[in-house]
Amino acid sequence: MSAAPSPASASATPRTARREGRALKGQQTKAAITEAALGLATHIGLEGLSIGALADVTGMSKSGVFAHFGSREELQISVIREYHQRFEQEVFYPAMEYERGLPRLRALFSHWMQRTSVEIDSGCIYISGAVEFDDRDGPVRDALASSVLTWMAAMCRAIEQCQELGQLRADADPRQVLFEIHGLILALHYEARFLKTPGSLERAHAGFDSILARYAA
Repeated sequence: MSAAPSPASASATPRTARREGRALKGQQTKAAITEAALGLATHIGLEGLSIGALADVTGMSKSGVFAHFGSREELQISVIREYHQRFEQEVFYPAMEYERGLPRLRALFSHWMQRTSVEIDSGCIYISGAVEFDDRDGPVRDALASSVLTWMAAMCRAIEQCQELGQLRADADPRQVLFEIHGLILALHYEARFLKTPGSLERAHAGFDSILARYAA
């Protein structure tokens, strides 16, 4: 027969449950604030984010928002991390289901384009953030640059795999190929979002095909 729980252990269980409940609620609240901040940042940029603006959007007090982030800088970094995580979920991981080589590289670009076409109406934090933080140092710029470099490294590796499989020229510089592909995305944002040039998406796709044809083995 098992021994009855001691009074100390019996009282500890409800306390633990309450503690875990508060922690879970805190995590959910922080996630909701980050969601609102991400939506705000895509329209007004990371520099437009502030504890006060977010308090207005969420209906919380400034002190309530501040309690979850501690500073405007930490808020901005949380938004960058959330954006990067969603970018990976929508662009990187689905493409990993494709066969290595050109099928995967095409999938990476296709998913990237799909996300870009949506962000033409809202905005890309990678691009707007680069404009805002290209001339300053600090943790926010570091977090943003790290996210972009992680994505660029994944694209470069996909290009190298195409070379290893004999699908792209072995003497081609993977960084040059990536530079040209990345240039299509940047040009697309400028043409479609700023100039509102018709046919920009089609031109970007045609440009990608042209790059692959030029570097084909």
